Amino acid sequence: MIIDQILNTIYPLPDASKSTIKACISEVSYPKGHVLLRADKIETSIYFIKKGIVRAYTNSADNEITFWFGKEGDAVISMKSYVANQKGYEDIELLEDCELYELKTHNLQELFDKDICIANWGRRFAEQELIKVEERLISRQFSTAKARYTELLMNNSELIQRVQLGHIASYLGITQVSLSRIRAEVK
Repeated sequence: MIIDQILNTIYPLPDASKSTIKACISEVSYPKGHVLLRADKIETSIYFIKKGIVRAYTNSADNEITFWFGKEGDAVISMKSYVANQKGYEDIELLEDCELYELKTHNLQELFDKDICIANWGRRFAEQELIKVEERLISRQFSTAKARYTELLMNNSELIQRVQLGHIASYLGITQVSLSRIRAEVK
C-alpha cells in the first residue's frame, strides 16, 4: 500500500501538508521474525505497513499472548511511547518479510507545531487507534471465542492463511485444540 493512501485513510491532507509529512518518512525493510518494537523501551518511531503482517504480543508467566495483528495499511505504534514518552508494554514481531514506512515521533511532533493540518491528522490518527483498542477490548470481554473467530474470518480472512494458527489461538484467548474445534464447527 502506498503512503499517500495510508495518510489519506487517516485524514485527508492538503498537498503541501502531505508533502511535508512525506519528507519525514523513509522506507525500511526487515525480515520475518524481526522484533520491530520492544516492551520496556521508549519507542521513537511510528511505522506504517506497506507490505507484510505483524503481531503485537506480551509475555505472561509461561507464554506469549498475541493481542493484535497488523497488515498492509495499518500503523505500528507503541501508544504509550507516542503519547506519554514512556516505555511500552508490547513487542511487535514481523510474521512475514515486511516493507514499512518509518516516521520518527520527534519529527511528527515538530510538524504538529508548524502545520495545523498535520496536527489535525495526528489527532485523527490517535482517535482511530483509540477506537481500535476499545473495539478489541470490548470484543475480548463480551464475545465468545467462536464469535471472535467468526468476526476474524469476516473482517480479516487473509490472516488465517498468513498467520500461524498458534498465534491466532493466542489472539482469541484459546488453545490450538479449541481453535481446531471451532474451525470444524464454523466450516
